[in-house]
Amino acid sequence: MPAPRPSLRLASPLPASIPGVWHADALGAGTPRVLPTGYAALDAELPGGGWPVGALSEVLQPLAGLHEWQLVLPALVQATAKQSGAIVLVAPPCEPFGPALQSQGLRAERVCMVRADSPVAALWAAEQALRCQGVLAVMAWLPQAQPAALRRLQLAAAQQQQLLWVFRSVAASLQAQQVPHASPAPLRLQVQGLALPGDAAAAPGMQVQILKRRGPPLAQALHLPGCHPQLAQVLVAQAERRHAAQEAARALLAGRQAASVRVAGALAGALARHVPPGQPGEQPGGRPGGRPEGSRHALDRSAIALVR
Repeated sequence: MPAPRPSLRLASPLPASIPGVWHADALGAGTPRVLPTGYAALDAELPGGGWPVGALSEVLQPLAGLHEWQLVLPALVQATAKQSGAIVLVAPPCEPFGPALQSQGLRAERVCMVRADSPVAALWAAEQALRCQGVLAVMAWLPQAQPAALRRLQLAAAQQQQLLWVFRSVAASLQAQQVPHASPAPLRLQVQGLALPGDAAAAPGMQVQILKRRGPPLAQALHLPGCHPQLAQVLVAQAERRHAAQEAARALLAGRQAASVRVAGALAGALARHVPPGQPGEQPGGRPGGRPEGSRHALDRSAIALVR
């Protein structure tokens, strides 16, 4: 008979928390540095409470150019206010509007845009920007980037401790579903538009789904305002002023139309009462050979057209 194997027993149960050890069922708090996103609801669900500094944040969206600035602009304003350095845009689908960024606190001279004529050139430019000491953050649009290329960017961001956002299409999430660890990004979000019911004057919101984070999965999506709260207030006030101006223009136009109708009615009445002199052989009063009683002048047709 073989000897029974000795059972391994712990002398004491494991403590609830061990310094330097992260439990997978808890939201990770070991991120060295983070930058608040500007949205309290999003910060509450991100490890450390913000965008990770020195790590790749991957953002998926249905169409490029829709929600990038709404999502990251509050954080960029905070970063540029505290530190020097440039914000490098690699292969953006649309050229940013400098006055709009300036109005939110991001000076246009802090933004550097790099155009790329191929996916390889865009990847090379993003990696070189991350390794530049004068760069504070990199925003790269890399819809065709492969996991190996993203790992290179993740390594460069970690070495230089810079902010890095990579924007890709929602189709890339299908690859993540087939291969859960296909993306090396420690943080992966999916963003799409969200209309706020009952508030047509407000800016449309965003629905943010956290696909990957250092912590338990988040089943429900987050509903965030479509822009910074201060900008949303400005947009609502602007929409209210535009609505008031349109109502005033409608009232003015309605008053002018009513006045025109009154003038046309008075003219039609005057022309209807006018009886032209009888022609030779005609007798007034509807007598034989005369003008029929109540008949109108030929000029009445224009007056009737004005009334109609």
